[in-house]
Amino acid sequence: MATTRTATTRWEGSLMEGAGTVSLDSSGIGSYDVSWPARAEEPGGKTSPEELIAAAHSSCFSMALSGALAKQGTPPTALDTKADVTFQPGEGITGIHLTVVGTVEGMDAEAFQTAAEGAKENCPVSQALKGTTITLDASLA
Repeated sequence: MATTRTATTRWEGSLMEGAGTVSLDSSGIGSYDVSWPARAEEPGGKTSPEELIAAAHSSCFSMALSGALAKQGTPPTALDTKADVTFQPGEGITGIHLTVVGTVEGMDAEAFQTAAEGAKENCPVSQALKGTTITLDASLA
């Protein structure tokens, strides 16, 4: 069954001086302030499209890897995934680096690396971001 999730943003003012609020409508869990300085300089308590992409990518990758490991008969005890999304003003998103540390009983580092590479290539967010270079570091705890 297909699902659709919705977020909305209200932006007021110019790019450099303006600001906005992004609301996570489907879940209703919150609204977050966004601004150009928070995107291109220091966050200052605000989020950015890149941080939201990092959240989406780290959670999607973790789900994909967990599912793949379970199918192999080695479900993870834990996966800690970080996504670093790099934004270069004037160029856009120039790369995403995933770092995952897993606790997986009965799995060696090589098998974990192979499973992590598969999750990186096949999670839906990675698929949506194919125009961006995505790199990965994977290790067992």
